[in-house]
Parts: sequence; structure tokens; C-alpha cells
Amino acid sequence: MSFFLPSDKTIKSPVHNYTKFFLIFPYCENTFAFFDTFLYNHVHEVKLNIMKIESVELSHIAVRPEQYPSGEQPEFLLVGRSNVGKSSFINTIINRKNYAHTSSTPGKTQTLNFYYVNEKFYLVDVPGYGYAKVDKPTQKKFGIMIEDYLKSRYNLKCVFMLIDFRIKPTEDDVLMYNYLKYYKIPVTVVATKYDKVKLKQREKQIKYINETIKLEDRDNLVFFSSVNKTGKQEIYSIIDGYLEDY
Repeated sequence: MSFFLPSDKTIKSPVHNYTKFFLIFPYCENTFAFFDTFLYNHVHEVKLNIMKIESVELSHIAVRPEQYPSGEQPEFLLVGRSNVGKSSFINTIINRKNYAHTSSTPGKTQTLNFYYVNEKFYLVDVPGYGYAKVDKPTQKKFGIMIEDYLKSRYNLKCVFMLIDFRIKPTEDDVLMYNYLKYYKIPVTVVATKYDKVKLKQREKQIKYINETIKLEDRDNLVFFSSVNKTGKQEIYSIIDGYLEDY
């Protein structure tokens, strides 16, 4: 597992039940002894890039592979529980206020939405998991849609898996991470709503993540806030690292 220092202060498939399916280390005013052990041999420097967003287009809305974009542009998949903040994450990354529609009602996204950014790469939003009011047939449909995507997209470079930093990672989060690793896909866990957790409680939340989601060495964890933009530049750096070959 990799920790980035930011610039500022047997696999269970979800196909039949989509409800069952990181950490760039943030600026911290206090130094906890816990972090000394937690970060040992994992911290490395990252050159942060300020990505300029020049164009964004919701270019494709898909429910099956033949509706996906053609071409070889890199794709970055966004997964997470319903209402974890995927739309807010997208809007923050693309520098738009309400381009990706946010809703107080979970379960609104029911398709694969391809956002074409700077005519260079795609952010791919998929239905959220873990929403109990979604019926079983719909859960199955969501699971098949995502599995089809994971199996067919050779240009998928990384998955941004969003979790809610305010709570302990759920069983669904753990199952999703293990499911993605079954396909050997690089994962960056994005702990959203970081600004909502008080400083003195953050150590406990980090410990929960470390104990619950066993991140592999090549994967990352990013603390993120759509309010104060914590983690935004680190996400840009991760994306930029994959774009260097294109």
C-alpha cells in the first residue's frame, strides 16, 4: 500500500447480489505515534500536478459493452456505496459544480456514465452498491453491467473506490475491494467526507480502514473532501501517472 504526502495543510462475485460485493496521507497538525509505525516503509514522495480541465463531456451512457466508447483512451472507474459522494467527487475533479447530478436519494445512477475529460481520458461512473431499497433483479442487472465492463475493458487503468471516512468500511466495501483484486486491477481507495471527521477522531478511522481493507502494496489510499478540496491534487497526480504513456 502506498501513502502519498499531499501538497496541502475465494472471491464473492456481486453479480447475483450487487450489495455484496485509499490513502494519500493528508496534512495533519499533530503527529501521532500510530502513524510512525503505520507509514514505515510505505511513504514516498509524489510530484503533484495541477491538471487543467479544459473540456468535459458526458459522451456515452451505456448498459452493455457495444455502447461503450471506441478508441484506446485510458479509463478510470468510480465505484462506491450509494450516497458515498461519487457525483461530488466527479464535480470536484472536473471543476464543475453540478455537471454530475448529485441527489439526496441513493440509487439514482443506473447506467455506466462515461465522462470524457480533456479529450484524453474517461471517468466512468457506475451504479452504487449497498442500497437496500433496490430490488434484487435490479441489483443483479447492476452486477452484470459492472462485471461485463471489468472483463472487457483493457484500457481500464485504475479504479477509484470511494468509501465514507466517517464510518468503518462496510462488508460491501471489503467485498468490492477483494472482487476488484480478483481481476488484478489497480485500486485507489478514496476516503470521502474527510472534512466531516474531527482531527482527534481521524486516527481511529484510519485504523479501521487499515484493519478492514487489506490494501495491496501497489494500491493507494487518498483522503478526500469535495468541500475543502483535500486530495484533489493527489487524484490528479495518480491520473497523470497513467496518462504519461498516451
